[in-house]
Amino acid sequence: MRTRLKTTAVVCCVYVFGMIAGAGSFKAAAQQPSVQDADTSSVMCFTLDEAMSYALEHNWDLQNSSLAVRQAEADRWGAIATMLPQVNGTLDYSNYMGYEMEFGETGLAIAMPPYGSIGVNAAMSVSGAQIISALIGKLSIEMADVSHRQSQQEVAEQVRLLYFSALVSTQTVELLRRNLGTVRKLHEFSQKSVDAGVAEQVDADQILVQVATLESSINEAERGLEMIYNSMRLQMNVGFDKEIVLTQTLDELMDVEHSLDLLYDDFILENNFSYQLALQSTELYKKQKNLAGWAYGPTLSAFYQYTGRKYFSDEMTMNMTPPNMVGLTLSIPIFSSGRNYTSFQKAKLDYQKQLNTLENTKMALNIQHRQLKYNLSSAYERYQTQVKNVEVSQAVFDNIGKKYEFGHASSLDVTNAATTLITAQSTYVQAALDYVTAQIELEKLLNKNTYGQSTQEQK
Repeated sequence: MRTRLKTTAVVCCVYVFGMIAGAGSFKAAAQQPSVQDADTSSVMCFTLDEAMSYALEHNWDLQNSSLAVRQAEADRWGAIATMLPQVNGTLDYSNYMGYEMEFGETGLAIAMPPYGSIGVNAAMSVSGAQIISALIGKLSIEMADVSHRQSQQEVAEQVRLLYFSALVSTQTVELLRRNLGTVRKLHEFSQKSVDAGVAEQVDADQILVQVATLESSINEAERGLEMIYNSMRLQMNVGFDKEIVLTQTLDELMDVEHSLDLLYDDFILENNFSYQLALQSTELYKKQKNLAGWAYGPTLSAFYQYTGRKYFSDEMTMNMTPPNMVGLTLSIPIFSSGRNYTSFQKAKLDYQKQLNTLENTKMALNIQHRQLKYNLSSAYERYQTQVKNVEVSQAVFDNIGKKYEFGHASSLDVTNAATTLITAQSTYVQAALDYVTAQIELEKLLNKNTYGQSTQEQK
């Protein structure tokens, strides 16, 4: 069964009240269980911070981006391991099946008895390219970590926007239902007037059409509300058999003072995730250029080998295998037919292109900051205007309804007032969402964490 969320004071408890058919996935209650307790039931209650925190813990994409950080760490250790000693052991058994080695016409022969051997080989090699590869691995970890935190920011902001959208849509449904009740009463009054012969049927029919229009608007709003809740379930990784209850109201969360303070915050490029990634990408291209340059560098290799041999016979034989052996090799590239030179030049050009991209990113982010401040100011002004517009339209509608009952307004006046109110409410919903979206986008650019302390402090 579907219920509605009271927009003035909503809390969770075991008992559900205010049930209205088709109003979406809402339940009102008197006690709020913890998210952990609700997680095991069919109803899950969330404040805005709880919803965002739950999404950060359970979102599948975030879990994958966390695994990407661990993969980058494994790749780095793989690069470091190539510079560390590699030790291998061998066990061997050979049998020459009684063969003897003869020394020409001397008549001398040496027995080749079966034998077993054990060997240990330790080797390592170090080059500039390997060192650079290890440094690239460290940079890859940092980039994966920044990408993960950026994904956290995006998921939290998406859940926040959906939370607001659900509250606004719920408020719209409630207003429409209240207006529907008023219009139905007016239709009943009009029909009674028609039956009494003091009004025409066309007047009652006009209001009946408005009843159908409001019912259609409510159904459309409820379907949109269900889509919002499904999107929340997807972002938060909540099963579709769960009902999500929002325990905060729109009035509680509309922090106008905080949003306007954002207009005066300084834009620090280094705090922006997109700039951090661009900066790290530039450093990556620089290291790849150095890696290409080390193709001209030497490679130092060293090894140690131990071999122990045991003959399974008392016959005289020759053992020409030394038990211990060490070696050292310095490999210097001399001529590669221009292959190394071409690779190095290409890496230099890629690095230069990335430097240009970094400068373009700086400029684009600064321009975006100015634009988002403008968007937030404009969205706030539109939101304030539409709040007043809804209040005025509601008052006009209520006034026309009273006048109609006393015969001082026509059914056309009622229809026009109801249509104006529906339009005002729709415009208000869009203005509220635009305002919240503008605030979230500016917070994202400034890297202002909306669910606690600064994201940068969590690094």
